[in-house]
Amino acid sequence: MRSKIEANEYKDYILGFIFYKFLSDKEVEYLKKNDWEDADLSELVEEDTDIVEQCKKNIGYFISYENLFSTWLKKGKDFDVSNITDALSAFDRLIDSTHRKVFDKIFDTLQTGLSKLGETSGARTKAISDLLGLIKDIPMDERQGYDVLGFIYEYLISNFAANAGKKAGEFYTPHEVSLLMSEIVANHLKSKENIAIYDPTSGSGSLLINIGRSAAKYMDSEQVQYYAQELKENTYNLTRMNLVMRGITPANIFTRNADTLEDDWPIDLDSYPPVLRVDAVVSNPPYSQPWNPEGKDSDPRYSEYGLAPKSKADYAFLLHDLYHIKPDGIMTIVLPHGVLFRGGE
Repeated sequence: MRSKIEANEYKDYILGFIFYKFLSDKEVEYLKKNDWEDADLSELVEEDTDIVEQCKKNIGYFISYENLFSTWLKKGKDFDVSNITDALSAFDRLIDSTHRKVFDKIFDTLQTGLSKLGETSGARTKAISDLLGLIKDIPMDERQGYDVLGFIYEYLISNFAANAGKKAGEFYTPHEVSLLMSEIVANHLKSKENIAIYDPTSGSGSLLINIGRSAAKYMDSEQVQYYAQELKENTYNLTRMNLVMRGITPANIFTRNADTLEDDWPIDLDSYPPVLRVDAVVSNPPYSQPWNPEGKDSDPRYSEYGLAPKSKADYAFLLHDLYHIKPDGIMTIVLPHGVLFRGGE
């Protein structure tokens, strides 16, 4: 793929296909737990409404036999790029309504980018076939004793972002930093039976995932709710993929693709003001990002504390984070050390 797309775009394709393989394998695993055999999988068709509804109700989506990742591999030379586009369209159509917020348009980045993989259908088919062959042996569980998917994810993000001349911190927080933040947060919340955690600039979602893991030492992992907001659509899709791939129940995932500083979220319409306050806010916002402070002096997040300068939004992110924590909650944030030395207001 090197000659066809920018290095920082690799992750959108590789991780998109890894995620599709994860969902495909998860459906097969679910069916086998319910007495299906390999020989029965060919009966997975949309026309069988009972099995479609059963899968949608229990795992949130349905993938037919024709569209399983393993079926793509079996096609060999008969595989075609159209198999991918048909499968992704079908997936979007067959999401359960209760899981729509987690899975809706999650493959948009992958689907719209397929045309970049070659001038002709044959070239695109070969590029995708090679990629599927590379990832087919990636284990989708953690029996290896370490988080294989997480390792691959961080490798791709850190290396490809760096190779493209971009800061990897735009997409993810280095593991050591993330782990330190997670242990601090989990220790502070260890006496609680259930918690809500929020990242307003979620990137890959790694901060939330690590905090959930650290908190699970003290409480049932099903009692952790995850709130994530991300501005860039392709990165937002990666947030959702990462949360789902780590085994987090879709019912505990609340995400939004929007500008945190322009439009406050999450909200709670039953409270006044209608702000949802959480047990922990964690963030690694984009450093010294320009923003538009005009008219923001009436925004309750900033009104009592002054506005960040137009050229550097770090203080605005800090105030947003503080605004969303409960009185007994905790906040951790990664900022550039330059914030310690700034003059002016």
